[in-house]
Amino acid sequence: MICKDTFKRLLFIAFLFVSTTLAAQNTIVTGVVTDAATKKPLSFVAVSFTGSTIGANTKDDGSFSLRSAQPYTQLKVTYLGYKEATVAVTPGKEQVINVRLFPSAQQINEVTIQAKKRTKYTNKDNPAVELIRQVIANKEKNRPEAYNYVEYKEYDKMLFSFSNVSEKLPEKKFFRKYKFMFENKDSTSYPGKSLLPIYLVEKLQQTYYRKTPEANKVVVLGEKSVNLGPAVDNEGLGQYFQHLYPKVDIYANSSYLLGRQFLSPIADAAPSYYKFFITDTITLANNQKLIQLSFTPRNTNDILFEGDIYITLDGNYAVQKAGLTINKNINVNFVRMMHVDLDFELNPDGRYHLSRSNTYADFGITAKRKSGLFGVRTVTYGNYIVNKMQPDVLYQPDINLEDDAVKHRSEEFWQQNRLDTLTKAESRTYHNIDSLTHMPSFRRTADLVTLFLAGYKGFGKFEVGPASTFYSFNPIEGFRLRVGGRTTVDFSKRWFFEGYAAYGFKDERWKYSVGGTYSFNAKSVYKFPQHFIKASFQRDTKIPGQELQFIQEDNVLLSFKRGTNDKYLYNDQYKIDYIHELENHLSFTFGGRKWVQTPAGSLFPFQNGPSTMFSDLTTTEVSAGIRYAPGEQFYQGKLFRIPIINQYPIFSLDYTQGVKGALGGQYNYQNLRGRIDKRFYIAPFGFSDISAEGGRIFGQVPYPLLNIHRANQTFAYVIDSYNLMNFLEFVSDKYASINIDQHFGGFFFNKIPLFKRLKWRETASFKALYGGLSEKNNPAYSSSVYQFPTDVNGKPITYALDRTPYMEASVGVENIFKFVRVDFVKRLSYLDHPDIAPYGVRVKIKFDF
Repeated sequence: MICKDTFKRLLFIAFLFVSTTLAAQNTIVTGVVTDAATKKPLSFVAVSFTGSTIGANTKDDGSFSLRSAQPYTQLKVTYLGYKEATVAVTPGKEQVINVRLFPSAQQINEVTIQAKKRTKYTNKDNPAVELIRQVIANKEKNRPEAYNYVEYKEYDKMLFSFSNVSEKLPEKKFFRKYKFMFENKDSTSYPGKSLLPIYLVEKLQQTYYRKTPEANKVVVLGEKSVNLGPAVDNEGLGQYFQHLYPKVDIYANSSYLLGRQFLSPIADAAPSYYKFFITDTITLANNQKLIQLSFTPRNTNDILFEGDIYITLDGNYAVQKAGLTINKNINVNFVRMMHVDLDFELNPDGRYHLSRSNTYADFGITAKRKSGLFGVRTVTYGNYIVNKMQPDVLYQPDINLEDDAVKHRSEEFWQQNRLDTLTKAESRTYHNIDSLTHMPSFRRTADLVTLFLAGYKGFGKFEVGPASTFYSFNPIEGFRLRVGGRTTVDFSKRWFFEGYAAYGFKDERWKYSVGGTYSFNAKSVYKFPQHFIKASFQRDTKIPGQELQFIQEDNVLLSFKRGTNDKYLYNDQYKIDYIHELENHLSFTFGGRKWVQTPAGSLFPFQNGPSTMFSDLTTTEVSAGIRYAPGEQFYQGKLFRIPIINQYPIFSLDYTQGVKGALGGQYNYQNLRGRIDKRFYIAPFGFSDISAEGGRIFGQVPYPLLNIHRANQTFAYVIDSYNLMNFLEFVSDKYASINIDQHFGGFFFNKIPLFKRLKWRETASFKALYGGLSEKNNPAYSSSVYQFPTDVNGKPITYALDRTPYMEASVGVENIFKFVRVDFVKRLSYLDHPDIAPYGVRVKIKFDF
């Protein structure tokens, strides 16, 4: 049992592992604009701080919200047909100001009143749409890439804070020892929010861009971040946060935020999805005029922004300023609000460049509670130089980009080179978190959190786990117990060892694995870029054709399977592998393996005919592979890493050569496989994950060495497997497949009130596998290969694909309870095979925004 204090510690530390975002503003004005006579709200009224470019339109209910760090003292409210109103504002405070507008008095002689339908919004002859089309037409020349050469410095600051923490919390017994943390509150940067900083990371870098031949060189000048202790991979945490809050490029057709692709208000197709309104003409101090253009989604349930952009009238139609708010009606978990501010500065040549980007959000379990998590990512650009040619060598990639010196810059360096300033609370964050992580109680609690979340219990130089594999069961081994562990970077940064031992109480056999790895770059073997050599031996059971990503096969939840599950192999594998990843995400692998397969269950024994039987199959292989994943990102822990799927493709090609006579190998053969994975964002229709794969085996081999296609008989929905195919049902020596997994992100459900309230999202998938088996590898034509397995009645359970592809499709609902996906899966071909499931319901657990 976990004691009450320990449970509180778990909650406290768990909070520290969650991300959020924040904005720093001083003056907030909210209110409602109404007609003075009718008391009805007025929509699309222009509200702005007098003498500024900061403004907004009222919404359908007449409400508005403005914020600024400048000490403005007046609010200007204008609307066609009404008198302009000017209202006093108190700088530096949050206030509510409701405004009543009076109709303009006009002298008229005669009025004719006719009934007329309300004018419908249309793009035709709409000056706002004509203006946005000019902006779209001029996008390319207003991007930095329009110049032959561009260079600038970039200062990136990311801060995460608890918001509105109860004043009573630090007085409670458990939290008294952490009272110093609660004293570092910031109540002025964002009125209405009391912020408690917990995570801060800064990065300063220099960018050099060349148009022809195209090159983009980024030199990191300095990095600094809080250290949350050995239980947390601080670098991996920062990468995950940056994945949630990437830089927003308004000139791109779409921007990626919170795992979604938002269509830009100046995208090529923007007039089809947004409504545009000219709300004001503003004259700057240099007498330059801007048009304030407001926009709102045509359908407020689509993944779109709303807000304002300010367009120059100098013939360039450039964006001078933008305020983008995520539409609150879209289906995003835990996000109360998210906003992006973009500011552009004038170049000497009359063009504009981005000078500051500020992205902030407010997170919480529910919309009603004020407490939660808050954070901000502010990117400031300076020292902007265009069309200055640099030597060619400057644009060449460095051989080794990693330099520990950039992560240990002096405080004097940061004071001189920051393009922005730290608040008092931000500055104290480094010291406070350092003090926190050195407290024994915090370390103990962090250890428990690591056990619950990652499945490992640390003991300094060694850790035990994963906990999910301690117990499992299957028809061959019966009740199975397992214990294992691995060394950590505290043991060595070059040598890593891992292993486990397991025992099956039904087959009364021990299974085990031992392995050692040497890292050539003295980094964790789980961190990018990997460069290591590994040797291992494993003796264990395996189901032919079951392939799982990031999950152990003896995970207790996978012990539950449908249908007949008695096709097993005992495997002895002696392996040596060399892996080398390059900074450009190109990687190479080389390996060797001796593999002994012994049949078990209904696969016993291997046989060529009724009288020729084999107790095992031995092969010796050498292999090579190449993989290219440009732009790939990872969520990296200290002893694991999981790819974060983004818009970039992944290419892989693998070759395996079987060597007869070497180390007892019985067959010569070649196996070639290729695969492409790509996520396609189709704003506002969500995204689609598509993978295409193909392979060919050259040579004569028995069925255990053929392509045994990935089947799944568990009740979990496995993206990369065929969820209604039986284990070992299909084999081939040549095949091609395609897998499409579409996530609509609530595009349809958001239009149904109940589903919208539940935040359910719709999915659909389609999988097709086409292949064949040559006569020399088909036991129906050749007596030189093993006979296919049969059931107890002698009926075949393994088949070669014929001219009809194997196909299955599904429709599903995800985000149930915010982390459950349920799919109804239908098998579309080979329905005459025995003991198959023509349809089924499968479940997948995944946390997502």
